[in-house]
Amino acid sequence: MALSLEVSDLTHTIQLHNGTQLPLINALSLRVEAAEHIAIVGASGCGKSTLLSLLAGLQATQSGHVCYRFENQTFKASEILSQCGFVFQQFHLLPELNALDNVALPLQLRGHKDATMQAAHWLTQMGLAKRQRQGVTQLSGGEQQRVAIARALCVQPRILFADEPTGNLDETTAEQVITLMLAGARQSGASLILVTHDMALARRMDRAYRLSHGRLTPCH
Repeated sequence: MALSLEVSDLTHTIQLHNGTQLPLINALSLRVEAAEHIAIVGASGCGKSTLLSLLAGLQATQSGHVCYRFENQTFKASEILSQCGFVFQQFHLLPELNALDNVALPLQLRGHKDATMQAAHWLTQMGLAKRQRQGVTQLSGGEQQRVAIARALCVQPRILFADEPTGNLDETTAEQVITLMLAGARQSGASLILVTHDMALARRMDRAYRLSHGRLTPCH
């Protein structure tokens, strides 16, 4: 079962080189229902990736609240990291491992005895059944991103975070990759929060928001 998310009055300030304090996120509020897919769009440097890191618990909040709800229990963002899957613009694959071992590794680290079987399943879902034993450095960019998506989904996340997952891909490959990612997220029942500059991709989500001046407004 997916997690729901509630954000209230989230504020995050960064310090510039000249010592000036810049409010990147300003009293922001957001609610994401369980299994809902949302997109956050905005100009480069507006704080999209920082917001995603705050929501995922990868950065500590300075002010405001980020909490997750599951089966009538409430959790802080830092408490749900083991329930999260992550897909980034940079694939972050281990070059010394093949595709299958890259996907299986997170499950192996958690002691799952069926890690290899689960990894093979998700690689098949990503259309890479015949590339499982291939070294990842021998794969195309689109194939490497599909391996990264399989790795994220293999842990059966309750929430999936994706930061510009098609940013390094050409238009045709990006379309193929995002279709597979969305199908995988739906199949696993995960909530999805996706950061992108691509409005066409954002419109494929259940809802889309624009981040500007530290606030979110619905895209129409």
